[in-house]
Amino acid sequence: MLVLRRGTSLKVFRKGAEEACLREKAKLIMRPDDANVAGNVHGGTILKMIEEAGAIISTRHCNSQNGERCVAALARVERTDFLSPMCIGEVAHVSAEITYTSKHSVEVQVNVMSENILTGTKKLTNKATLWYVPLSLKNVDKVLEVPPVVYSRQEQEEEGRKRYEAQKLERMETKWRNGDIVQPALNPEPNTVSYSQSSLIHLVGPSDCTLHGFVHGGVTMKLMDEVAGIVAARHCKTNIVTASVDAINFHDKIRKGCVITISGRMTFTSNKSMEIEVLVDADPVVDNSQKRYRAASAFFTYVSLSQEGKSLPVPQLVPETEDEKKRFEEGKGRYLQMKAKRQGRAEPQP
Repeated sequence: MLVLRRGTSLKVFRKGAEEACLREKAKLIMRPDDANVAGNVHGGTILKMIEEAGAIISTRHCNSQNGERCVAALARVERTDFLSPMCIGEVAHVSAEITYTSKHSVEVQVNVMSENILTGTKKLTNKATLWYVPLSLKNVDKVLEVPPVVYSRQEQEEEGRKRYEAQKLERMETKWRNGDIVQPALNPEPNTVSYSQSSLIHLVGPSDCTLHGFVHGGVTMKLMDEVAGIVAARHCKTNIVTASVDAINFHDKIRKGCVITISGRMTFTSNKSMEIEVLVDADPVVDNSQKRYRAASAFFTYVSLSQEGKSLPVPQLVPETEDEKKRFEEGKGRYLQMKAKRQGRAEPQP
C-alpha cells in the first residue's frame, strides 16, 4: 500500500501481509520552509512527522479487526532526543513499529534517519515512543478496546506492561500542575524568567484537525516547539536548536474552533542547555458550556549554537520568585537525572 501526501509530503509503504500493520515506513525530503535560518530542520517539523507515522500505524492496527471503527488519538510522547541535526535537502526516513498494546492503548516506536542523497550517507536523528488511544468515530469521547498483538517472547509483553504502568503513573503526576499559568510581567530584567517567557495564540481551523474535528497531536507539538524556540532565542540571543523533549502529555482533546494559547517559560539552565516548560490551554469560544482547560504540557531542552554550529555557553537563568526557584530546582533534578542516565549508558560493559 502506498499513500502520497504533500503539505507534509508523506509516503507510507506497507510491508508484507504477515506483519499485518505492525510496521510502517515513510520518506520526506526536507525543504527550506522546514528549517531555521541556520539550515537545520525545526524540531517541531520532525515531531510532526513522527506523530503522523504513529497515528497511521496505530489507527490501522486498531481497525484491523471487525468492530466499531475508530481513529487513534495521541495521548503521550515519551522523552525524545535529537541525536543529530537534519538539514535542507536531506531525506527523512521515518519508520514506525507497534511494540505493545494494553486494553485501551497502543505503544509505537518511531525512528527517524536522515539521508544525504548526494553521498548516500545515513544517520539516526531521532528515536521516540508514543502512546495512542482509539476513539470511536461515532463518539470521539468513547475509548474503544485495542486488538491485542502476538509477542515473539513473553519478556516483550512483560517489559511493555512495565513501560505502560510507568507512563500511566507519570501522566497522573503531571495533572497537579494543570492549574499553573504563565503571567506576563512589566519591564523584566534580562536573564530572568519573565524576560524570555512567550505565548502564541492560535485559532484552530480545519487544516489543523483530523476528519473528526480535533487537532492532530503533531500540529500541537510543532506549535509547542515554536514557542519553546522563541523562549530559548530570547534568553541567549543566538541560534538555537532542540536537543530533546521530555514527555509530552496530552490531557484533553482540542476541538476545531477552539482558541489555544501556547505559553513557554524558562525553568532551568545548565552551562550549555536550557529547559523550557510549555503549556497549552484551550478556550472553546463557540461553546459557552465548557471553560478554558489545560490540553497539553511538556519540557523542551535547547542548546545555543555559534554561526559555525558549535555549542555555546548559556546565560544563567536568574529565578526571582519562590515558584521560579522551586521550578529551577526541579529542572536541575531532571537535568542531573538524565545526565546520570547518559553517563551510565556510555560506560563500557564488563
